[in-house]
Amino acid sequence: MYLNTHTYYSFKYGTLSEEDLLTTARQCGIREMALTDINSTAGSLNFVRLAPEFDIRPILGIDFRNGSKQQFIGIAKNNDGFQELNTYLSQHLHTKTAFPERAPKFKQAYIIYPFHFDFKLSLRKNEFLGIRPRDIIKLPMTKWKNHLNKLVILQTVSFREGQENKIHFNMHRLLRSIDKNMLLSRLPKEEEGSPDDVMHSVGKLFECYKDYPEIIVNTKKLLGRCSIQFQFNNPVNHQNMKVYSGSEEEDMQMITDLCYKGLPYRYGENPDQEIIDRLEMELKMIKTKGFVSYFLVNWDILCYARKKGYYYVGRGSGANSVVAYLLRITDVDPVQLDLYFERFINLFRQNPPDFDIDFSWKDRDDITRYIFERFGKNGQVSLLATYSTFQQRAIIRELGKVFGLPPHEIEKVGQTEEKDLDQIGRLIRRYGTRLTDFPSHLSIHAGGILIADRSIHYFTATSLPPKGYPVTHFDMIIAEDVGLFKFDILSQRGLGKIRDSLEIIHKNCPDDPEVDIHNFKSFKDDPKLNNKLRNADAIGCFYIESPAMRMLMKKLQVDEYLGLVAASSIIRPGVAKSGMMREYILRYRYPERRKEAHPILWDIMPDTYGVMVYQEDVIKVAHLFAKLDLGEADMLRRGMSGKYRSRDEFQKVKDKFFQNCKDLGHTYELTAEIWRQIESFAGYAFAKGHSASYAVESYQALYLKTYYPLEYMVAVINNGGGFYRTEFYVHEARMNGAEIEAPCINHSEGLTVIYGKTIYLGFGMVKDLNQTTIEAVILERERNGQFLDLDDFINRVNVSLEQIKLLIRIGTLREFGSKKDILWQVHFSLGAGVSRTKSGLFKVPIKQWTLPPLHYDKREDALDEMDLLGFPLCNPFDLVELDRTGVLSKDLPNCENRRVEMYGYLVAIKNTGTSNGKRMNFGTFIDREGQFIDTVHFPPSAARYPFRGRGVYQLVGKVVEEFDFYSLEVDRMEKVNYVNLEDESKEMIRAVSR
Repeated sequence: MYLNTHTYYSFKYGTLSEEDLLTTARQCGIREMALTDINSTAGSLNFVRLAPEFDIRPILGIDFRNGSKQQFIGIAKNNDGFQELNTYLSQHLHTKTAFPERAPKFKQAYIIYPFHFDFKLSLRKNEFLGIRPRDIIKLPMTKWKNHLNKLVILQTVSFREGQENKIHFNMHRLLRSIDKNMLLSRLPKEEEGSPDDVMHSVGKLFECYKDYPEIIVNTKKLLGRCSIQFQFNNPVNHQNMKVYSGSEEEDMQMITDLCYKGLPYRYGENPDQEIIDRLEMELKMIKTKGFVSYFLVNWDILCYARKKGYYYVGRGSGANSVVAYLLRITDVDPVQLDLYFERFINLFRQNPPDFDIDFSWKDRDDITRYIFERFGKNGQVSLLATYSTFQQRAIIRELGKVFGLPPHEIEKVGQTEEKDLDQIGRLIRRYGTRLTDFPSHLSIHAGGILIADRSIHYFTATSLPPKGYPVTHFDMIIAEDVGLFKFDILSQRGLGKIRDSLEIIHKNCPDDPEVDIHNFKSFKDDPKLNNKLRNADAIGCFYIESPAMRMLMKKLQVDEYLGLVAASSIIRPGVAKSGMMREYILRYRYPERRKEAHPILWDIMPDTYGVMVYQEDVIKVAHLFAKLDLGEADMLRRGMSGKYRSRDEFQKVKDKFFQNCKDLGHTYELTAEIWRQIESFAGYAFAKGHSASYAVESYQALYLKTYYPLEYMVAVINNGGGFYRTEFYVHEARMNGAEIEAPCINHSEGLTVIYGKTIYLGFGMVKDLNQTTIEAVILERERNGQFLDLDDFINRVNVSLEQIKLLIRIGTLREFGSKKDILWQVHFSLGAGVSRTKSGLFKVPIKQWTLPPLHYDKREDALDEMDLLGFPLCNPFDLVELDRTGVLSKDLPNCENRRVEMYGYLVAIKNTGTSNGKRMNFGTFIDREGQFIDTVHFPPSAARYPFRGRGVYQLVGKVVEEFDFYSLEVDRMEKVNYVNLEDESKEMIRAVSR
């Protein structure tokens, strides 16, 4: 009997989840109802999925409103009607136009208008007037008393009834205030719903309309004529594009031909029979599961990418497939790595293959455009949404603003115990707790794109954010529930570094042969690359440059591809948390330790010494150790990753795991330990194919760093760095023999450039130097040649005094004289900030001034560099007051278990917590010679000696060693003061001015 109900997906309006709404409906004796969220379909499909569990027949619609003013409600007669409503809503959301007073002529949807006393519209056959209980008293005074056949019950539901009603209505008012960005006290009544917008029992609702039984009958009839049907979790009938070419048969022939055509490229002219058998098995499975078009769509996208010269990496569990390897979707050979195909596709797996395709951040937008143009002509393509939810700190901040608190008091509310707060503070905390995890608005998934077999509006309305592509109203989990599986088109700066470095190498080393970056087979066998791996010399290289990864590679002494594949997954939190990272290192380093592995686990995972390292190890152990079938094993994997919805079914699999192990004779202690290891993965371990894909890219980056270190570092700098700040990639280039130059007026570009071994930092790195100035300098230099002197520059380029001062301070004009001389000349020439304007045919001579000798200390440049670049170009140790050097990084092996003093320039900090909730830190520094120092700061030290920003620190502590990796356990730390040059410099300028 309810035609207008809202969940909290009526963003910043409703206060009920789908489950809350359905639970309340069952308690009220409701057997059918319509969900009509306000200008949203975000909760629609999940509502339909859940409703049968509550013995409720679901109906879908949309509450069309301009702001809070209800224009009309659309109720879908069927799925086609839902598509009509979605299309109509999407048109208005895309164009941001208001809804009219009159609804369009829908073919498969009913329209319900809200009743008001002067309602004058004549109603079409499919249109009705909604009568609220409070409107009944007015009905005899209107013409509608004679047209009862056009009236239906309109009891809106947005909040809870009973004791919770006041709280929920207050939550609603707070959400409305947040939405309108205004004080709660100033929220207009028209922006609020009514406290009476709650669900009543059927009997209580009918009592309201007892004098007009025909209205009750009309409402029942309308609901009875509506139905909505979606199939959920149906592995046979997914909703992705099912046919790529003309038919399924043609698709199968096409993928088979492409695979056999790709065999020579991947496996030579005479591939082993093992390869052919594996290929045929995979093709048969892919056909059986209906995934052929999914492979072909990915193949199509990547054919376009290669045609455009876009570098990409295919990763994820898709790397487990020979078909994907032959179609060049991935560059990982699953046969060589013995990758478990059943992790990727098996008869029990419901969802299609998982391909994550990484592109350079510069190329992804064009790939996205291509997908929409190639496959989206009939509205079948959409970006995938995510739900942005209110988190504790954010909602307290928003509620503080609604209550009119100043920022410092809002901060206090978030940090003070509730008992110590005043009344408003306690209200904010209590309602903040209730509103935490409420959906706030829709965001865009990082890379998910849907390519459906029909218009996306069959499933959802879409919004149009600034990116310019439609976005669904539901997230990945809902999409998968209904059979829509995303294509992951992601961007990654690591690929931009590789692509750009190839271009830089071509320019800076024109006589060198062209680098074949896909020649991975030669890379993994190159002793120079493997030596760098072993020594963790990988700064700037994708995934293997972080302090944690450097530590792991040194401990493992990784010096080959398969070791790096394992390391890429071992570093993940799941493996580390289980304690198996340390166990793997022990078994890797000390063969006698391998005897401790359980025989069955050793047989299952011999390449990792019986240690679970990869995601598919969960499937292997569940299937071979606990004898679960592959479907149950995959359910276990999905449950561990947090994607599986039914915790009851997951619990059944867990119970069966323990029961099977008991029946097989495994001890409870062993079973519990294996389960603990499985559980600790919790979605954080990589699939082996995913790790292998990462390792391929790491090797490609390592090849460039090994043979073209300067060119590669320039590409890293131009792509925004990586794990570390840009400063340390400049440092790495210098350590590899580069001469680093500040931006130069005659040599620099917007980005950093290299000539031989000289690297000129880009104009774009200079703080506050605007793009207009940069473009003007470069364009003038390209047209008329280099600048000869200061006069020449000022006459040729329109530049304000403020902008030219930035150029001078960073040393851009150093070819024309000393920084201070130039600064004085510019002040005399340009006056008080007025730009010079070029005019006429002749240069305007600039009056020359004779200046007295000005004091200059080279270290003064470092102050400007720190201000404008964020770091000095000199050795930072030259800027501090030190009367001793301390122990250097290279000396640590000779100082094991000794307490030493070191001096380090701060590179990075990792904050973490102990099991009892205390804070500790891991630090990364470089010493005076530029070598890394790794430090550990246990809670007492971290509390007493906190980090105080960038700079050089005195570090005192004990040198410790683990698996040949040396670090310093810091018990005392002090920041060293900079030499005070700035005051000296300012005083000298004042003296000259006098």
